[in-house]
Amino acid sequence: MSAEELKKTALFDEHVRLNGKLVPFAGYAMPVQYPSGIRAEHQAVRETAGLFDVSHMGEFRIRGADALSFVSYATTNDPGQLAVGDAQYSAMCHESGGVVDDLLVYRLGEADIRLVVNAANMEKDWDHLSGIASSFDVTMEDESDAIGLIALQGPSAERLLAPLTEGTDLASIGYYTFVEGRIGDGEGVISRTGYTGEDGFELYLPASEATAAWRALEDAGAVPAGLGARDSLRLEMGYALYGNDIDDETTALEAGLGWLVKLDKGEFVGREALAAQKADGLTKRLRGIRLLERGFPRPGYDVRWEGEVVGRVRSGTVSPTLGHGIATAYLPASSTFGDSVEILIRDDAIPGEVVRPPFYDGGSLKR
Repeated sequence: MSAEELKKTALFDEHVRLNGKLVPFAGYAMPVQYPSGIRAEHQAVRETAGLFDVSHMGEFRIRGADALSFVSYATTNDPGQLAVGDAQYSAMCHESGGVVDDLLVYRLGEADIRLVVNAANMEKDWDHLSGIASSFDVTMEDESDAIGLIALQGPSAERLLAPLTEGTDLASIGYYTFVEGRIGDGEGVISRTGYTGEDGFELYLPASEATAAWRALEDAGAVPAGLGARDSLRLEMGYALYGNDIDDETTALEAGLGWLVKLDKGEFVGREALAAQKADGLTKRLRGIRLLERGFPRPGYDVRWEGEVVGRVRSGTVSPTLGHGIATAYLPASSTFGDSVEILIRDDAIPGEVVRPPFYDGGSLKR
């Protein structure tokens, strides 16, 4: 896809103004970093607050008498546990149990739900959901282009956001809950969610209001951060990235996401396959790996366990916070924490240890 064909978020001009390094990502021109660099942006999120444009994410609105039962059938978690004002992390599966996408579920009303999906999967997700919707009394609306989405993440997030959200008691918004309220001169959803392991908020607002909110938060002291820092932050927490750690060929159980697979809630797409896999036992699991010597474990590098290559790095980086290499890889289910592994980096076998994520547990996140 040429540069001219890439989509632009409502904040594209801000990234140009800030001299962001723009790269193609999920069909959009997105900033991978700003002149301060990935490490400085990562550190800002851990110590103060960072500001991310995540307007490329997809938002689907589900309304109708069967909205709740439809979403329950389409996802692995149980949206019936949600009160209005609650959010939930979940997944959609194929009948095979493979992951179509991971997503957030927002219960906006008794019969009104918003699904937030990954940008790269929007078309696939829409087609998948449309194929199910015909059996339910629901309407689906793609809100993606109309919504601007800003993530403000870091221990100072609440303090920096407060002047922009007068009339809302931010302290009363619990983890994975949200309110609808004023954001600057517009109205939107203020959600205490994020992808960094730090306290923070995700702001859903009309695309036309995104620039004003971005500039207000930047003026308040939030540091603009790009895709590079977003990736290193989420990996330090062990959060899955679709396309790397999970995909159509892996299941939520294999990815260590069994806690969001509610087999006892009733029927849902993929339930039979997942129940069978749980009963039969897994053959592979997504594991965390900490390098014991210097090396950069890039995705695609082979991983050796008990003398044999058994997988490849799915996600990997040198942790800016911890100072050593961290990675994820699918290893045989018989592998366990503390096992020795090697990551083959060019001509070197770099020793590592299987560990339980998160790699970093010092964040300000309020659960």
